[in-house]
Amino acid sequence: MKSKLLLFCACLLHTCLSAAEKPNILFLFADDLTYDAIRAFEKTDIETPNLDRLAQSGKVFTHAYNMGSWSGAVCVASRTMLNTGKHVWRAQKVALPQAQAEGKLWPQLMAARGYETLMTGKWHVAVQAEKCFTRTGTVRSGMPKDTPASYNRPIAGQPDAWNPSDTDLGGYWQGSKHWSEVTADDAIGFFQSGVGKAQPFFMYVAFNAPHDPRQSPAEYVAKYPLDRIQIPASYQPEYPYQKQMGCGPSLRDEKLAPFPRTEFAIKTHRAEYYALITHLDAQIGRVLTALEASGQADNTWIFFTADHGLAVGKHGLLGKQNMYEHSLRVPFLVKGPRVKPGKISAPIYLQDVMATSLDLAGGKPDEVEFQSLLPLIRGQSTQATASPVYGAYLELQRAILADGWKLIAYPEAKKLRLYHVAEDPEELRDLAAQPSQQPRLKNLFQQLLALQQKMDDPLDLKLSFPGM
Repeated sequence: MKSKLLLFCACLLHTCLSAAEKPNILFLFADDLTYDAIRAFEKTDIETPNLDRLAQSGKVFTHAYNMGSWSGAVCVASRTMLNTGKHVWRAQKVALPQAQAEGKLWPQLMAARGYETLMTGKWHVAVQAEKCFTRTGTVRSGMPKDTPASYNRPIAGQPDAWNPSDTDLGGYWQGSKHWSEVTADDAIGFFQSGVGKAQPFFMYVAFNAPHDPRQSPAEYVAKYPLDRIQIPASYQPEYPYQKQMGCGPSLRDEKLAPFPRTEFAIKTHRAEYYALITHLDAQIGRVLTALEASGQADNTWIFFTADHGLAVGKHGLLGKQNMYEHSLRVPFLVKGPRVKPGKISAPIYLQDVMATSLDLAGGKPDEVEFQSLLPLIRGQSTQATASPVYGAYLELQRAILADGWKLIAYPEAKKLRLYHVAEDPEELRDLAAQPSQQPRLKNLFQQLLALQQKMDDPLDLKLSFPGM
């Protein structure tokens, strides 16, 4: 009996020590942030000093992707995948209230592993955040309320009723303080309350920025006069298949600028996008400073990414509902104990952050379909977790990215597009019509069909492309 009691106590002590030794997780999440909007990825002219420092002190995953969406609100699909751990079409079928009741969502899985879970900012998952986290701050749903003045603008020679710094226009200014600042304030408050002292923490800090309406304080807007803004290499007045791919004038995101696009309008939107990003970066800097002040930094893993990218004038598009790199691809930064600085080019899905955090917490359940990045981060593997990369939007677009080549399919337009992304990162040259590329085109199409089957994709592409 005595030996059994000693064994029980030893096991209990091991469990307690394991819980005490688990690292904290700080998850910083942006909305509508394309991969090349911070200098760790491209020689961009956007000022992101805090994210730059984070990138320089940890791992930079240069090819992180979102799978796409069953909804025009791509963030809903992305965040549902993130919190359920399911790939896109299976995530769509998850009964979220039931999953929450069964404790299967990301924060609940972390709580079951001994974590205090905290959340502030944008949630946009079809179950109450307050039922999923130990503590919540200011929970936002969707996007700030916009106004008619933020659409179909600007038009050269006409007055522009929109002013990004006008607090009377609401949006991010609703409630008197900019939403990015409120989210940062909440996170700082968590740290100041002594989080991490009694048990490890999982903190989910989700900014709405830089989603439109693109509003920021005047000093940030002033940083980006139009003569500083470059027109994207892929700029065009109108994308040729915009209506057939679901990105025509009826799509909310695309209504922000007039059709056809003008260089003036695109420069204006990009300037306001950059200002909002720089303001976001400043708030992230405040959160990171609070982490340092808390004394918890040495035992904290920091993950930064976004739910999807954004076009903002590339390829004649404004939104994220497309299969181009600017919209599927996001920044992904990792800093943690004993994580050596460097870049990793292996393709991953942004939702792999969920599996990675669970791995750090003691192991991910088998039903989580995304993969832990720890082997890549620690140099134990070079195996991509997204190979090939799959992309989808409604029943109107499909894509596959394999070995540096991308095939995009528009079923309604019965059009295929082929890009050698490795050599043409801006996706300027469609090679689909070249006779020499027909074997590659057919091979990628067959790979895409196989990937669709693996993903439980409901769309039958062969109906639109019978010759393939």
